[in-house]
Amino acid sequence: MKILLIGTLTFLLTLSCNSTAENTPAVLPMSTVKEANSYAIGIHGGAGYQTRESISKETDKQVRAALEAALTAAEDILKDNGAAGDAVIAAIEILENNPNFNAGKGAVFTFNEINELDASFMDGRLIDAGAVGGVTNIKNPIKAARAVMEKSPHVLLTGKGAEEFAVEQGLEIVDPSYFKVQARLDDVRRTKDAKKVSVKKHGTVGCVARDMAGNLAAGTSTGGMSNKKWNRIGDSPIIGAGTYANNNTCAVSSTGHGEFFIRYAVAYDISALMEYKGLSIDDAAEYVINNKLKSVNGEGGVMCVDKDGNISAPFNTPGMYRAFATNKTRQVAIYKDEVFN
Repeated sequence: MKILLIGTLTFLLTLSCNSTAENTPAVLPMSTVKEANSYAIGIHGGAGYQTRESISKETDKQVRAALEAALTAAEDILKDNGAAGDAVIAAIEILENNPNFNAGKGAVFTFNEINELDASFMDGRLIDAGAVGGVTNIKNPIKAARAVMEKSPHVLLTGKGAEEFAVEQGLEIVDPSYFKVQARLDDVRRTKDAKKVSVKKHGTVGCVARDMAGNLAAGTSTGGMSNKKWNRIGDSPIIGAGTYANNNTCAVSSTGHGEFFIRYAVAYDISALMEYKGLSIDDAAEYVINNKLKSVNGEGGVMCVDKDGNISAPFNTPGMYRAFATNKTRQVAIYKDEVFN
């Protein structure tokens, strides 16, 4: 009888706990934030074949200036007790407007010599997300991605439908010719002449942030893969592959060969290793990028920030445009030999 009674009580207690968990939003309680009035911001401008030999001094200077500007815009918001999501949008918008990056104004061209843009945004407090794919006339796709999250019942909109939605939301629409950068067009024409898809140049941009309230957000924007066909969409607008944020673990933005990041659900995988295995952000991100992905020849990197404001940015390519800032430190880097700590 005692055994039966104990078993019954155990069952009821378990049922009660499960019910509570199911009905509790996945929001980090303020009491668990380890350090008050602290923030963290991480930005990437793409992982790929950036070496001191392949990048001119002028391009190096321009890229660093752009990363600094994006970092400052985001940091100003966080310093003023602003929301992580607002910081993410501010940083990515600056990079989308800069022709040195494969996003927005600097997007690569498809086989048909047009620009098809993808972006995603995720709120780690709400575990909510929005994304757009294959758009051609939205000046800042990252704003459209956030609008999908906030103003629609959906997560991912593509093509003409996404563009119609952007118009309805009052977002800035431009003629597709706005995105034309001659150097990108020349690049795709060389690739077409060689009859191959370019997988050696990755330039996706992204940002992750933790605000002073302990909330996380992540965003990613890209022009995709140069010389792509058939309205190909990579990992950038795929939640769990190119972007992920959860207040209980981390925020992640990916850059690299999208097919691999989709197959291995890279952004979510890092969060899952932290949640289920108890790994640190450094250990989780390092394992996924330099072990799991590298073992199958998947190239790229990630920018991550965890719930306590720790930043990690591993990559398995020769370089990655990257920058970070906290209330204690700030840094911009490009090449593999630049220590990022």
